[in-house]
Amino acid sequence: MIRIYLIRHGQTQWNKEGRYQGQIDTELSELGLEQAEKLGSFFKDYNFDCVIASPLKRAMITASKISKDLILDERLKEINHGPWEGKLSSEINEEELALWKSNPCALNIALAESLFDVQKRSVNAIYDYAKKFDNKTICVVAHDAVNKVILSYFLKLPLLSFWNIKQDNTCVNIFDLEITKNSFECTLHTLNNTIHLNTLLNDTSKQAL
Repeated sequence: MIRIYLIRHGQTQWNKEGRYQGQIDTELSELGLEQAEKLGSFFKDYNFDCVIASPLKRAMITASKISKDLILDERLKEINHGPWEGKLSSEINEEELALWKSNPCALNIALAESLFDVQKRSVNAIYDYAKKFDNKTICVVAHDAVNKVILSYFLKLPLLSFWNIKQDNTCVNIFDLEITKNSFECTLHTLNNTIHLNTLLNDTSKQAL
């Protein structure tokens, strides 16, 4: 069994503006840096066996507040939104945006990733670390869409549940994962926890990914 702390990065300026950032390497906002510092303070006495992060700066800098010794994994990057990246919702084709909000699995945009693609690469990463760090505790710092598809998979939920899972900036999800030869069992301990920000409900990030 492995225990996984799955965390989202701190707020970026584009989160604040509601821009789709995807794999564009945006910086943490002033609030995002403050959130990351509070996250690091909360975990200062935790001894993770390893801390793994997406190599995008917003995740990497957030993770660096927990540990200076990071494993960076390309498979944990945010969804590639293709031509949407850098745009506000108001600048995106209305029909495509409506489909993304109602049935995100059905959206197919040229040069962009599907949720199935994101789930495949990110879950493969989790499997690899679960095998490598069996009976240990690890921390993974990633992104909104990445966290949602990982949680959906291991909680055995359909990807249509994507919008039913909320991931606030620097939220903490904790789950245990037991992997056998042909199956796995997941026990969720906490979801979207922002107690380190002195709140149980955080509405600072509810726009774009």
